[in-house]
Amino acid sequence: MLKIEKLAGIDIGSNAIRLLVSNVITYEKGGNQSFKKSALVRVPIRLGADTFLKGFISDENKERMIKAMKAFKLLMDVHGVENYYACATSAMREAKNGLDVANEIFEKTSVKINIIEGKKEAAIIFSTDLSELIENDKSYLYVDVGGGSTEITIFSNGKIINSKSFKIGTVRLLNKQKSFKDIWEHMEVWIKANTQKLNKPILIGSGGNINKIFKLSGKPIGKPLSLIYMKAQYHFLKKMSYDERISELDLNPDRADVIIPATKIYLSAMKWSNAKKIYVPKIGLADGIVKSLYFKKI
Repeated sequence: MLKIEKLAGIDIGSNAIRLLVSNVITYEKGGNQSFKKSALVRVPIRLGADTFLKGFISDENKERMIKAMKAFKLLMDVHGVENYYACATSAMREAKNGLDVANEIFEKTSVKINIIEGKKEAAIIFSTDLSELIENDKSYLYVDVGGGSTEITIFSNGKIINSKSFKIGTVRLLNKQKSFKDIWEHMEVWIKANTQKLNKPILIGSGGNINKIFKLSGKPIGKPLSLIYMKAQYHFLKKMSYDERISELDLNPDRADVIIPATKIYLSAMKWSNAKKIYVPKIGLADGIVKSLYFKKI
């Protein structure tokens, strides 16, 4: 007999907010589980444009968030969700009024938002199928590019060697509210120092932008993208106008601008680590939340 549990994860990022509802199916024989997506809703509320420019979340975006959480709460009720967890990352973490906004949202919607640090964010994502991709005899550089930060984790011999969160992300780069030269140099030095002794490291990329780049490539799931392809794609995207990226590549308006700085970050990480290919598993923070909920890690 099967046991089916409904769980949900809410990912409040710098570029968008997502609700993932999953059916967790536990099989009687062996007690194994499978996680099947029941619904995924993405709302393009760009909190990073507030925080990284002004230092706080605007009243307009706060009201949009309240409406989104009310809608998410209703959707979870309709789906019969038994448990959920909501995570907010760099935009709310760095906003002067981030905690106040989270408290007001809880008062008006009963949705509790947990503002988490970069290391916890990386740990939640690692609880997805990412761990199944790591082979003991190989070295990996896991790069998760968000709107406000980039989380990097080094794996070798099946173990985490080092990890770091950098305050550089797609929305930050897009708004260019300050020079990022020092952060770029810091990230380059850190990656080179932590990968120089690794033998043929492989990149694993996560985030909405690398998923879109992978989809555009037409590659079968499980096959990597090469460094040569990533270079060509970066120059191809840069040559197109914002309108062309929407009309010709069918990108969403809130994806058509951030995809270029995202590609630059992945490409830079590949160059600095001497990685020749990047794997793109379909994982994200919301997936990790659901798995962490099920296994009672959060």
